[in-house]
Amino acid sequence: MSERLRSADLALLTAETASTPMHNATLEIFDPGESGFGYDALIAHIEDRITFVPRYRQAIRNVPGRIANPVWVDDPDFDLGYHVRRSALPRPGTLDQLRELTARIMSRRLDPSRPLWEVYFVEGLEGGRVAVLSKSHQILVDGIGTVDLGQVLLDVDPGPRHLVPEDWRPAAEPSSTALVLDALAETAKDPLTALTTARGTVGAAGRAAGSVLNRVGSIAGALSNRRTAPDSPFNVDPNEQRRVVLVRTALKDYRRVRRVHGGTVNDVILATLTGAIRAWLMTRAESVGSGRRIKALVPMSVIDEDLEPTSLGSQVVGHRLDLPIGEASPVIRLHQVSYAFKAHSETGRALAADRIAGVAGFAPTTFHALGSRVAVDESAGVNLVVTNVPGPQFPMFMAGAEMIETYPVPPLQKGFSLAIGVTSYDGGVYYGITADRDILPDVDVLGQCVKEALDELVDSASDTRPRAPRGRKKTT
Repeated sequence: MSERLRSADLALLTAETASTPMHNATLEIFDPGESGFGYDALIAHIEDRITFVPRYRQAIRNVPGRIANPVWVDDPDFDLGYHVRRSALPRPGTLDQLRELTARIMSRRLDPSRPLWEVYFVEGLEGGRVAVLSKSHQILVDGIGTVDLGQVLLDVDPGPRHLVPEDWRPAAEPSSTALVLDALAETAKDPLTALTTARGTVGAAGRAAGSVLNRVGSIAGALSNRRTAPDSPFNVDPNEQRRVVLVRTALKDYRRVRRVHGGTVNDVILATLTGAIRAWLMTRAESVGSGRRIKALVPMSVIDEDLEPTSLGSQVVGHRLDLPIGEASPVIRLHQVSYAFKAHSETGRALAADRIAGVAGFAPTTFHALGSRVAVDESAGVNLVVTNVPGPQFPMFMAGAEMIETYPVPPLQKGFSLAIGVTSYDGGVYYGITADRDILPDVDVLGQCVKEALDELVDSASDTRPRAPRGRKKTT
């Protein structure tokens, strides 16, 4: 019997619109060196690794009459060449050109009749580099049964991997009659579950059809969000087109600030974003008076003793945080952010960055995807969603090519015109900012403000030296 979509996945699927496609993406830049890494090598590499994520060769099929949730079935016409696409930038192949291409790709929905993912191999970057843009629907990644494809493509060394060849053949696709009979058998076996499923299916069908009841509910939800979240340029329903901003910074700067002022690298990153948003709003002539705050949802990894150490899906929860954009002092902003997160860590469930990065087969892509799923359920009443994932502090490789940069590209959901993802990797901290193209045409300025806000914190750390403990002499 085919595996049936869970109600939570069906809700994600039916909530998707042309303006809010439910896919996550990661943009990675590689130096091929002498590896020979090209489009054909990427195809072969994915063909080797896709066996670890069988969901990526499956498509969704509806049950006739919608008497039960849809099912996952092997795609009988699975074509790796369709999902792994080749593109190129015109000269000079700048990062700005790459992010424009990324924005266009992020604006397009995935084909619902096929497995819900795409990978783009982008040639023509400056310096002989290449980029890999991976895009997966949120329902593919739950952190328990399925991780993100990007998690199985990266290796800790450039050496070749000799895998046992897999002679994969799609299982026979169930007929309409078989789908109905399976649904009826489930009903007889577990009537309560079937009733719950039926209710969810009816609701999904109503949403898909744009029922009047759903429209009323959407309006009520929007009004509720406006009441609970302060006015913000970030809380506007997005249109179909996107802008993408990519910012690269150095991890050593965050560590320097942390050593002088205390807190964690995570605190410094969020304080940097707070200062950047403050400066950006000032360029827009918006008020940032004393006491003004932006409500952010920051998905965090936590410890759940009831789950296996490698089970990630239920170990990411939303943490609400007020970003003090009305505070003029960068140091005070940092202390306020640190204080807010200290209360979270003292619950005993917060998961340290080194433990996250130590999860077997870790890659930031899966954690960003899980954070986006959390945001769908828990973002009511907030202005902004920020996913911040600590990555490995050593080089990673794909088919022998070294990954030199990695940027998360988070999705926009209903009621949000901006989303921010952050990944630390091999001495760098990488920001990926997604915005609505029309609502926030000046979002590039926010990217510049991120660097300026970090510089401001670094300058404050340069002017202050840690005090020597009492009773000890300073040593040189």
